[in-house]
Amino acid sequence: MTGRPRSSEAGSHLRLELPAKFRGERLDRTLAALLPGESRASLQRLMRAGHVRALGRPARPSYTVHGGERIEIDLPRPRPSSLEPEPLPIAILYEDADLLVVDKAAGLAVHPGAGAQRGTLVNALLHHCSDLSGIGGVERPGIVHRLDKETSGALVVAKTDAAHRALADQFKARTVKKIYEALVWGRPRRPSGLIEGPIGRHPQARVKMVVRPDGRAARTSFSVSATFGPVTLLEVHPETGRTHQIRVHLSFIGHPIVGDRLYGGRRLPPEAGGSVARALAAYGGLALHARRIAFAHPRTGEWSEFEAPRPQEMRDLLDRLASASESAPGRDRKPR
Repeated sequence: MTGRPRSSEAGSHLRLELPAKFRGERLDRTLAALLPGESRASLQRLMRAGHVRALGRPARPSYTVHGGERIEIDLPRPRPSSLEPEPLPIAILYEDADLLVVDKAAGLAVHPGAGAQRGTLVNALLHHCSDLSGIGGVERPGIVHRLDKETSGALVVAKTDAAHRALADQFKARTVKKIYEALVWGRPRRPSGLIEGPIGRHPQARVKMVVRPDGRAARTSFSVSATFGPVTLLEVHPETGRTHQIRVHLSFIGHPIVGDRLYGGRRLPPEAGGSVARALAAYGGLALHARRIAFAHPRTGEWSEFEAPRPQEMRDLLDRLASASESAPGRDRKPR
C-alpha cells in the first residue's frame, strides 16, 4: 500500500509498505508496479544514488521482496529540460488530445543520448506540440516505447500523463499488437515459426545484445511473405519488447536482417553479379520497418490500429527484387 508523497524544496519523500503478493520479486520491478509514474530505469537510478531505503538501509534493485517491508524513497524535484524544440519534419499518422502516432523515419533517433541533444524525434515533437507527457523524464517526454534509430515505422507518443500510464500498462501487459516487416538473408526452413531466446547485454561488445541463458525472456514469431533468391521478406510479431529483439532473434536463427551491420546483415560483396545482388549491394539502410501498431485508446478504450507505409528506399528495393525474380527461371513470390 503506497503512502502520500511529502513535498519539499528538494523534492518529495514517499513512504510505502510492500504488499505480500510481491514476495520473491525484485524490488525495482515491485516499485515500478506500485508507482506507475516512475519507470523501472528511473527507480534503478534512484537506488544507485542511495535515494531508496528498505528497512532503513540503502536498497539495491535486485533486493528480494519478502512482503511487509517499509520503503522510503526520496524523489528529487524534476529538473527543467535542456532540450530545444526543432522544426524537423514529422509524418503524423494520427493525433488527438491524448496521443500522436507518427511514422518515424529511418536514421532518426527517438530521443537524445550519448551527448547528442539535437536532431531527434523528441526535439521535433517539442516543436510540434508543447503538451507532451512528462513521465518519460526530461530527456524523453511523451516516449512510451522506442524504435531503433535505423528502424522506420509506426510509433505512439503520449501527450498526457494519464495516456502515458494507460499505454505503458498495455505494453507491460503485452496487449499492444505490433507487426514489422524484415528482409532477411537466407530462407527459413518453415513458412512460419516462433523464436524463444532470453536476451541480455553482450559480455564484450556493450552496444550489442545477445541471446544468453541469464537474459530476459523474449519471444518473436514470424511468417514468410515472399522470397527473392538469397533473401526473404518476413512478417514479424514481437511478443515481448527487448532491446534490439527482432534483430537479435533473426540473427540468432541464422537469418540476419539485410543492412544490419551490428548483427551480421551484409552477406553479398558489392562486386557480386546479377540484378538481385546489385540491388542488395546498393541498399544502404536497415531493412526493418514497423508497419502496424494497434492498442486500446487510453481514454475511450476503443481498439485502434495504425499503419505506416514502407519507406521509399525499402519499397524501391523490394520492387527491384520482385522484377529481377520474375525474370529469373523458377521465379519467386512477389511481396504482399
